[in-house]
Amino acid sequence: MEIKQQVASDTAPLLNREGLGRESVMKTITIHPKDNVAVALQDLPGIPAGHKIALKDFAEGEQVVKYGFPIGHTIHPVRKGSLIDHHDIQTNLSGTLDYSDIRISQHLASPSSGGAVDTFPGYLRPDGQVGIRNEVWVIPTVGCVDGIVRRVVDRMKREVFQEGEGVDAIVGFPHNYGCSQLGDDHENTRKVLRSMVLHPNAGGVLVVGLGCENNQPRQFQEFCGDYDRERVRFMTCQEVEGDEEEHAMQLLRELYQQACTYRRTPQPLTKLRVGLKCGGSDGFSGITANPLLGRFSDWLCMEQGGTTVLTEVPEMFGAETLLMQRCKTPELLERTIRLINDFKQYFLSHGQPVGENPSPGNKAGGISTLEEKALGCTQKSGTSPVCGVLDYGEQIGEGTGLHLLSAPGNDLVASTALAAAGCQMVLFTTGRGTPFATFVPTLKVSTNSRLAKGKPHWIDFNAGTLIEGESMDDLLRRFTAEVMKTASGQLTKSEHRGFAEIAIFKNGVTL
Repeated sequence: MEIKQQVASDTAPLLNREGLGRESVMKTITIHPKDNVAVALQDLPGIPAGHKIALKDFAEGEQVVKYGFPIGHTIHPVRKGSLIDHHDIQTNLSGTLDYSDIRISQHLASPSSGGAVDTFPGYLRPDGQVGIRNEVWVIPTVGCVDGIVRRVVDRMKREVFQEGEGVDAIVGFPHNYGCSQLGDDHENTRKVLRSMVLHPNAGGVLVVGLGCENNQPRQFQEFCGDYDRERVRFMTCQEVEGDEEEHAMQLLRELYQQACTYRRTPQPLTKLRVGLKCGGSDGFSGITANPLLGRFSDWLCMEQGGTTVLTEVPEMFGAETLLMQRCKTPELLERTIRLINDFKQYFLSHGQPVGENPSPGNKAGGISTLEEKALGCTQKSGTSPVCGVLDYGEQIGEGTGLHLLSAPGNDLVASTALAAAGCQMVLFTTGRGTPFATFVPTLKVSTNSRLAKGKPHWIDFNAGTLIEGESMDDLLRRFTAEVMKTASGQLTKSEHRGFAEIAIFKNGVTL
């Protein structure tokens, strides 16, 4: 049987909180009136919380509808009232499409006008960018100097770092790359490292090179363009006479003193750029935390003139038409089509199926197909028009509003890409939990209260209260306040533990 992808013609699905009936309203939820499955809000006999319940008798090959759209087709009969999961459903996704029948919506949301833009206390840098942290970073051009980076960072912390002096942290970012790479891999490394050097969350940056690597320090210095010489220093270990660690320490002391001169001042929210990411998703992700981020994204982009960035392109497959219809211009539509098809071709060129996602953890949490995951994932984008489309390693330009970014679904790779695009923080929703963080504050939002209570040292905000009686408006007010506190200096749980890492997308050979 041939299964064709349905092109969505209406807007993003709306949450219907009526459930299955009066007696079971707090036990299940039907997300959209078109749905033929419901979601268990708590453990039910034979059906774990977050998993789907068949609302009809399914024959083999019938479409399963959730969020108002097909999420796959049944591979055998399923009885009404029973569990329906990845053992029962198969994806409808296949290869690249031409999307020639996609049309931009004539009813795109418009930014509000006339209201005063809110402010937050940020660090204004000489290039006009605004940081939400004032940290000192040590960035290696190549993995060969990772050990030196770790040693000088540890020494600097012991020697001079005192909380409250004006520097939030001293952080090193070891990585495996910078040499033995060719083509796009080499350029990806250079672009991400350049974005880190220029990132406004750093009040001081020491770039440590070796001297013989592919990512030549002098060429990389030129690649960084017109950087701030007071805030950024370069050191090539093979060119240092004597002990390179002592030379690095001298530079770090100077950078630390320079960073201490920066102060927070009121900055408009038009300067705030926020990455949107999910990982370790479950059946509640598309019901609680992701719609919450969507509402926040709309508030920041449409009411405050700020910027949000959505990535994880493989987790758009199956919901991409909803994003395409929201492109502001035909040119952005064409770029979005290329964004999707190029990533599909990347999968196919490696002999991998387009719809292999979701992960084992996703399936255990109630997500059965990539379409189901995508329809929940893309809710983080809200209803705002798509105002920009970015290649991997590309930075946000002068434009504001919702942007799409090319990057895979891998949590650390995608979060690093968001930060490298210029986001000062990443909002990360999760139903199963994760302790990681990228090189900007990574604020964790749980989809359910069980996770928030079980891992309070991981989770910064609990969106699970949405299915426990709290209204979305009240939840949004509390969440917005939490994000603004983070932008103003309140540390995330991962920052308290000193977690900050990077991962760079790699596709080619290693020499």
